[in-house]
Amino acid sequence: MSTLHDLLAAVDADNADDPNQFDGRPLAQAQGQMADAWVTRLDPDAADAVRIAARAHHLRRWDLPRADYPEGRDGYLRWRRDQKKAHAERLATILAAADPQLVERAAAIVQKKGLGSDPEVQVFEDAVCLTFIETQFLETADKLGDDDKMVEVVAKTLLKMSAAGHEAAATIALDERSAEIIGRATQQAAD
Repeated sequence: MSTLHDLLAAVDADNADDPNQFDGRPLAQAQGQMADAWVTRLDPDAADAVRIAARAHHLRRWDLPRADYPEGRDGYLRWRRDQKKAHAERLATILAAADPQLVERAAAIVQKKGLGSDPEVQVFEDAVCLTFIETQFLETADKLGDDDKMVEVVAKTLLKMSAAGHEAAATIALDERSAEIIGRATQQAAD
């Protein structure tokens, strides 16, 4: 397993078991492919490690359910930290036969090490945020049950995104409710 195609296929195969669906496909697999597409759109010359990390950003996410953690922000943050670690460890296992430097770099990107200072991690972050908008935005808004709370979540997300990420987000077709939430969040993030 040495070509980028083979490595991406291995990640896709591991995500094929996701019981959650998006447009008739396993959710984690669909999200990985969509994030990879965003990476190549944002940076046509993206390094293999960034593309692999994008493909693996929700690697076997269903194995560590959010419901297994306490409610509230602290439980959420612990779940997110554990997810990133689990994604990186699983990715290293899948890519065991690949170049160790590639594996190490992809695992670091999945864990968002260097966010805010590493351009490749920023492209990754933008791609996964854009994928979230496309695949889970309304579902998350419905779970929160309060559009004002969703505005806060989106405003925090926008602060993590680059200008290129914001421009790309503007190209996503949104329903009226999503557009209103994102518009309010954009204003809140600018204040």
